[in-house]
Amino acid sequence: MSGVAGRGWVTLLHKELLRFWKVGFQTVAAPILTALLYLLIFSHVLEGRVSLYGGRVGYTAFLVPGLVMMSILQNSFANSSSSLTQSKITGNLIFVLLPPLSALNLFAAYVLAAMVRGIAVGSGVLTATLLFNPSLLFLEHPFWVLAFALFGSAILGMLGLLAGLWAEKFDQLAVFQNFLIVPLTFLSGVFYSIHSLPPFWQALSRANPFFYMIDGFRYGFFGVSDVAPGVSFVIVATAAATLAALTLKLLASGWKLRP
Repeated sequence: MSGVAGRGWVTLLHKELLRFWKVGFQTVAAPILTALLYLLIFSHVLEGRVSLYGGRVGYTAFLVPGLVMMSILQNSFANSSSSLTQSKITGNLIFVLLPPLSALNLFAAYVLAAMVRGIAVGSGVLTATLLFNPSLLFLEHPFWVLAFALFGSAILGMLGLLAGLWAEKFDQLAVFQNFLIVPLTFLSGVFYSIHSLPPFWQALSRANPFFYMIDGFRYGFFGVSDVAPGVSFVIVATAAATLAALTLKLLASGWKLRP
């Protein structure tokens, strides 16, 4: 039985990977195009008008890591949340629950698939934006780039699982995404440095966990950031551990999965 479960989570992971890859134009190509449009519009309007890190980083270069990380986060969330919600609505969730898969098996398959999609889209965005700024290929601190990409995609994959567990229909999932994920992402410093904000909004930004993911990720590119990368990493890692414990507990209890 344990051997079946051990292979089962890999099968579920394979199914989740095929699920988004089969519609790659929608799940991968479309988000890359959206990020490029953001880059073209904002860089055209603000390049040369915004000074960042004492003039050490141009606005277009500053914008690219934010867009890459935003794409990673949003697509990681979309993958796990939409998959679980769709399975509930169509009634095929029973075929996931019948095999002897543990909570950890389910957690690993859904979160890893979400991470793969998020990082695939983020890598595509970075590759496309190199046409505008090839110097971004030479990272100051590759370790931080990788660390924050992995933790960020994992966190949003877990949030997607929680949203999928809670939602009974796509309308409820849209509420979670439109009123939590999108605002937290857009107000996390993707398009600006928080030092350009008034004190109140700076303090509010520091209460946003997404800010630390993006700021730490950006540090890996330029070696400068609004917050020390070690501090950001501790906050992000703590958030990941907390979410992992909560998600595993809910999966083990069968909350909103079993009658």
